[in-house]
Amino acid sequence: MHLKSFIGGIHPKDQKHYTKDLPIIKLNASEEAVFLLKQHIGAPCKPLVKIKDEVKVGQKIACEDGFVSSPIISSVSGTVKAIEERMDISGKMQQAIVINNDGLYQSIEIETNDYKSLSYEDKIEKIKEAGIVGLGGAGFPTHVKLSVKDINKVHYFIVNGAECEPYLTSDYRLMLEKTDELIDGIHVILDMFPKAICYIAIEDNKKEAISLLEEKCKDEDKIEVKALKTKYPQGGERMLIKVLTGKMLNSKMLPVDVGCIVDNVATTIAINQAVRYNQPLFSKVMTISGEGIKPCNIEVPLGTSFQFIVDQLGGFKGEIKKIICGGPMMGSALMTLDLPVTKTTSAILAMNQDEVSLYEPSACIRCGRCLDVCPSLLKPQILYQIALKNDTEAFIKNQGMDCIECGCCSYTCPAKRNMTQAFKKMKYLVSINKRK
Repeated sequence: MHLKSFIGGIHPKDQKHYTKDLPIIKLNASEEAVFLLKQHIGAPCKPLVKIKDEVKVGQKIACEDGFVSSPIISSVSGTVKAIEERMDISGKMQQAIVINNDGLYQSIEIETNDYKSLSYEDKIEKIKEAGIVGLGGAGFPTHVKLSVKDINKVHYFIVNGAECEPYLTSDYRLMLEKTDELIDGIHVILDMFPKAICYIAIEDNKKEAISLLEEKCKDEDKIEVKALKTKYPQGGERMLIKVLTGKMLNSKMLPVDVGCIVDNVATTIAINQAVRYNQPLFSKVMTISGEGIKPCNIEVPLGTSFQFIVDQLGGFKGEIKKIICGGPMMGSALMTLDLPVTKTTSAILAMNQDEVSLYEPSACIRCGRCLDVCPSLLKPQILYQIALKNDTEAFIKNQGMDCIECGCCSYTCPAKRNMTQAFKKMKYLVSINKRK
C-alpha cells in the first residue's frame, strides 16, 4: 500500500516505546490550582470570581473577552486564594486565578441534554461554554474554528491522529481507550456540516489504532481512516490538508478557506462530551516521558502544578539536564516546575542529556539540507541570514511568515545553527510591528 506524505520532513527516532503501551492513569490536582487567564490564541479571559469566593468543579471562573477567546473552567472545588500574576511556560508573567483545592472535588449540577434537538448554533454555543480549544498545542478556540458563514462549504473534517512529535503518545492512547467517544465526536461535527466527509489521519507506526478504527468505521459512509507515512511533521495542519485533499494553505489562510476543518483527537472527544453531555473541559491527557522520570500517560486536572505531577510519580531519576514542556521538536525548555497544566500542555519530558548543549553553532557550509527538509518549501539558509539582520521586510518578502516552526531545519543542520529560534523571533517582531 502506497502511503501518502509531503515534500520535506525528517525521521527522528520516535521514542514512543516508553509510553505507547501504558494506559492513561488519573492523577489528582495539586493543593493549589493555578488557572492562567490566557490558555488559547486570542484575548485573555476576565475573572468571574473574586478572592474568598467558593468554587466547584465545572464552574466557569473566567469568561472570554472577545470573539477569539475561550472561558476557563475550574477543575477543583475550594476557595479563591488570589488573582495575581503567575509564570507561563515561555517565562512571561500573566494574570491567573489561584484556588486552594479542598480535595473534595464537589461538582456543579450538570443538566441533561437532548442532543438531537440541538441546532448548529446551539452546538457552537455548547462548545464555546465548555472552554474547548485546540488541544494539540495551538490552542485556537474551537467554537471560532467551527463558526463558518456557509456550513455547506465545509467538505472535509480531518481528525489529526498523526501525533508526529517524538515521545508523545497521549492521542494514541485516546484512540485506543476512547474509540467510541472519538467516533461520536466525529458524528457531532458531521451533523454540523452535512456536506463534509471525515478523514482520520494516523501515521503508520500506530498500527493498533489504525486497525481498531478501521474495524469501528467499516460501516461508516462518511468516515475513512487514512494511514500516512511516519515522518515529522506529518501532523502539521498544512501538511495534512495538502496530503489528504491536495489543497494548498499559506500563513494568510485558514483551513476553512479551502473547505477543511482540522481538529486533533483530544479536541474531537472534548467536543463530543460538551455537545452530548454538557461536560466542560477541565482536565488534560498528557504524556510524561524521558529517561529521567517514570514514563506514563496521565489525565490531570487543569491548573495542577508540574512539580506536583513529578512528585506524584516518584520524582526524577538521575541527573536531569533538560526538562521540556511538549515534544522535543516544538516544545519549550523549562526554567522551573512552578508552572500549571493548561489546555495546551501536551507533555513533560525529563532528559538526562541535553543534546543541544553538546554542540556549538558554526559557519554555514551551504549544504542545502535545510532546504531539502523544509515542509513549507522555504529557503531557511536565506531566511537565517535575514534574521541575523533583523530585517522584517525581507523576512516577509521571502515568505518567512509561512514558517511553521517545526524545527526540521535546525535538526538537520550539520553546523547546528539555531535557525528555528531565529525564525520564531522574526515572526514575533513582525507581529509587534503590525500592532504599532
